[in-house]
Amino acid sequence: MKTLTLLRHAKSGWDDPVARDFDRALNPRGKRAAATIGHYLRDNAIEFDHILASPAIRVIETLDHLATGYGQELAPEWERRIYLASAATLLDLVNTVPADVERLLLVGHNPGLEDLVLMLVPEGADPGLRDEVEIKFPTASLAELVFACDDWADLSAHRATLTRFIRPRDLDPGLGPDTE
Repeated sequence: MKTLTLLRHAKSGWDDPVARDFDRALNPRGKRAAATIGHYLRDNAIEFDHILASPAIRVIETLDHLATGYGQELAPEWERRIYLASAATLLDLVNTVPADVERLLLVGHNPGLEDLVLMLVPEGADPGLRDEVEIKFPTASLAELVFACDDWADLSAHRATLTRFIRPRDLDPGLGPDTE
């Protein structure tokens, strides 16, 4: 069994003009949402053997605030190809993870993460959860997918079970879309 957890970066700020999208930082709500997801991971004893993450500033800051809520340091492998990657590229990266890794956290961006969930989870397999992802994969949301295989190289389309989809607003209504 392999468990792939996908985390979209938290909400970034558009008020502070930066030269590149890559350099956008989190806004205060994003920082709070990332810490809230970190608390959720800690409270549910969710751990990871390996972390792959985009090196974009908003992902780095998401992981910093997530670690605060989680209560422990995180040591991601920074992977530039995750930045704004397609679902196919993300799957290619996951397929190269060593087989001894059982629980992988992939931290990145939309639309790639949402498209990856929709690619990996067959329609109708997870009533409700997949539909929620298809409606929207908000910032700082977490999707957990489980695969009945022993090697990441064997992951392919329509083979996952979506076991968890958590949005910050599910944990704290104040982090919902109408609270800015």
